[in-house]
Amino acid sequence: QVQLVESGGGLVQPGGSLRLSCAASGFTFSNYAMRWYRQAPGKEREWVATISSAGGTTNYADSVKARFTISRDDVKNTVYMQMNSMKPENTAVFYCHASMLRDYWGQGTQVNVSS
Repeated sequence: QVQLVESGGGLVQPGGSLRLSCAASGFTFSNYAMRWYRQAPGKEREWVATISSAGGTTNYADSVKARFTISRDDVKNTVYMQMNSMKPENTAVFYCHASMLRDYWGQGTQVNVSS
């Protein structure tokens, strides 16, 4: 069965960096685009970034462009999100997502940006 397991969340100070990981299993990872979403307290879940199946194309929400970088390792079946210059408003639960015949989500990893 498809599984997505996020890790790497935690507490970071404003201006700091964090790298999230999402380990995928149960499907041919290299064949699928992968996405990161986030859900801030009291808000709806929103899309953050996408990386294509070959990794050659990435897209970002305007709010994170130039600060966040999505990447993937098709040998390790893992997608990453490098987050730099973090801001308090980046506090959220971050989710990994894959879309096949249906949408699959990980359990999420909590990121807190606070001094």
